[in-house]
Amino acid sequence: MIDYKLTESEEKFADIIWKNEPIGSGDLVKLCEKEMNWKKSTTYTVLKKLCEKGIFQNKNALVSSLITKNEYCSKQSIRFVEDTFGGSLPKFLTAFIGARKLSKHQAEKLKRMIDEHKEV
Repeated sequence: MIDYKLTESEEKFADIIWKNEPIGSGDLVKLCEKEMNWKKSTTYTVLKKLCEKGIFQNKNALVSSLITKNEYCSKQSIRFVEDTFGGSLPKFLTAFIGARKLSKHQAEKLKRMIDEHKEV
């Protein structure tokens, strides 16, 4: 499995790319200097690292994603449930919901989602 785990600064950097893609690498350097106070070398070092992780690509000085932000978040959610709850979605939901009550609408929506994703 490809390692999509990112540090906080890498996630912020990734968000800049996702919000602006496709983006020229020179423009990315300027944005990172402005938003993260990074030097050009830092931007290119982190970009190279995330390209090697299979999240982004830099072709002909044009940076774009290989996975969407939603795909990244989905993989992080799965990893969290696996690492924290032994992969048990019911244990995760029990902990997440806790003492809170679901509205009728929320409960119905969850039921529909479960029904749509059931194995047959």
